[in-house]
Amino acid sequence: MKISSILIDTHVLLWVLSKSKRLKDIPWIADYPVWTVSPVSLLEIKFLIESDRIDLELPTLLLQLRKDPNFYIDPISLEAVCMAALDMTWTRDPFDRLLVAHSQARGIPFGTHDGCILKNYQNVVT
Repeated sequence: MKISSILIDTHVLLWVLSKSKRLKDIPWIADYPVWTVSPVSLLEIKFLIESDRIDLELPTLLLQLRKDPNFYIDPISLEAVCMAALDMTWTRDPFDRLLVAHSQARGIPFGTHDGCILKNYQNVVT
């Protein structure tokens, strides 16, 4: 298994892929040569596509992620993520909860710009 030092939030993933100007808000991204992507982020992206909030093709995105050595899609078990999420009562956002649980279950830092997560989860990169 390829080991990465950081799990990135869905919005960070989208910013990296689009080379967004918002990347200036997360200078720590350059400190990590490989970014772990949760399957939860892929599901969240699918929801965003279906609700017309972003215009992407998921198969194309998956191919891009799999070909790029900077990304690692982590095949963590759903049980591990859900068990870690059980005690996270500080958020009602299911994607945030599952992404933070993924970070916790793997014991790797979480890279986000989300204020609620930054306030409530200690293993974040700032």
